[in-house]
This record gives sequence, structure tokens and C-alpha cells, in this order.
Amino acid sequence: MTPHSNPAQTASPVRQIDYLLAQYGQSHTHPTNELIHYVAVPLIVFSLVGVLHWIHPTLALVTIAASIVYYARLSTVFMIIMALASALMLYVAGLLGTALLPVCIGVFVVSWIFQFIGHNIEGKKPSFFEDLQYLLVAPLFALSKVFLKLGWKW
Repeated sequence: MTPHSNPAQTASPVRQIDYLLAQYGQSHTHPTNELIHYVAVPLIVFSLVGVLHWIHPTLALVTIAASIVYYARLSTVFMIIMALASALMLYVAGLLGTALLPVCIGVFVVSWIFQFIGHNIEGKKPSFFEDLQYLLVAPLFALSKVFLKLGWKW
């Protein structure tokens, strides 16, 4: 930067994914709440994929495809990871057979109870109360924490 350059012209714009993760992170700073989210968020996603698969496998695929399009707009790396995770979830859902629906309902209810316990500990309401897109950001938040620990970029 030269003495006459404008910092606003040289600064990189904040990527949408970084903005969303920062906003989401504001209500997820307590270590216990974060730990609960690392476990509960993937379980909630699995339970939703499972219920959709139980209703009709095509419904699960269409919903996953729509979420993958959303993730592609935010980060190619996250999109790939979420696509692979979704494929694994569909596979596990298929293995559960007739137990799929009761397992997914139980996992969903218990995971949400823990989510609300975490937010009670945090003292802040869940981010999706402000904006529903944070329901899709939640898995990326957990994933971003893993990436940070590994020194990976998204």
C-alpha cells in the first residue's frame, strides 16, 4: 500500500460465508454450547434427511440438492463436504429400514432439547430466530471449527 492509496480500495470484501459464520458465532461462544452444537447439529441434519427419505427418497434427494446449491454459493469446499456427508446420511438412512422413522424422530427431539439447553447456558437465543437461513449455516459453523483446528481454509 502506498501512502496515497485508499485502504477501502485495497481491502478484500468480506465473503458471504465469513459474514454468516461470524454472525452465527456471536450466539455460540460458550464452550459447552459449542460442544453441544458439534454433536447435535449433525444429528439434527441426519434426522431431517432420514425423515425426508422415509417420506420418499426423491424428496430427500431434492432437498439435499437445494441445500447443496445454497452451499455452492457460499463455499466450494463446504459444498463438497456437505454433499459427501449427505450421501453418507442417505446411506445410513437406507440401512435403518423400518427403524428409520422412530430413530430419526427420537434423534431430532433429543438433539433439539440439547440445543436449547446449550442456548440456555449461552444466554442467547438461537440464530435462526432472527433468520431462517441460519438453519443451513449451523452445519457449516460446526464444520468451520473443525477446519480451523486442522488449519484448513474454506
